[in-house]
Amino acid sequence: MSLTDSTDSRSEKPVSILWGCELSSGRSSYTFQVPEEWHCEQQLVLRTICLGETARDEFHVVEVVAEDGDSRTPVPLATLKPSVLPTAMLAGLELTPPVTFHLRAGSGPVYVSGQHVSMLTLSSDEEDEEEEEEEEEAAEETPKKPPKGSGVRKGSAAKKRKLEKEDELNSLAPEDPLPSKGRGAGRGRKAPKK
Repeated sequence: MSLTDSTDSRSEKPVSILWGCELSSGRSSYTFQVPEEWHCEQQLVLRTICLGETARDEFHVVEVVAEDGDSRTPVPLATLKPSVLPTAMLAGLELTPPVTFHLRAGSGPVYVSGQHVSMLTLSSDEEDEEEEEEEEEAAEETPKKPPKGSGVRKGSAAKKRKLEKEDELNSLAPEDPLPSKGRGAGRGRKAPKK
């Protein structure tokens, strides 16, 4: 951590939003971009590419074009076919916008999904408000305890009922135990004299 980071009264908080697009013969490309007035770090984290239920049994090739300055080289992400591989899992492929997805082969529909992650910059005032809201929510979720000395004790009614049941069972039990039945009963005990 640098000295400028520690003296700055701002911090960043990641915000993640579910994102997705559909590629088909009617719309074979989709560009993901963010407004220029958003001055925070943006990432598009891809999770899955899957075929729709009406996709024909043909190869569907999805490629991505990352717009890095002058170079626009397409990179194939997935080749899908309903009878062979209808879904491709992308283990958190992270792209920086603007990014264009293109259906190079096949008629679709092909669904591309993931998360749009933004790093929001919070000032110290916004952070304080956010912490207060979190504390209020936590206070609402925890049950309130009765004040000390109010005479109300948690679980005292349940304990009282339990003790009453034990007393009732003890009063029904005979004082002398019944003799045991079966083989070897009374072994080691002396028989009472008559």
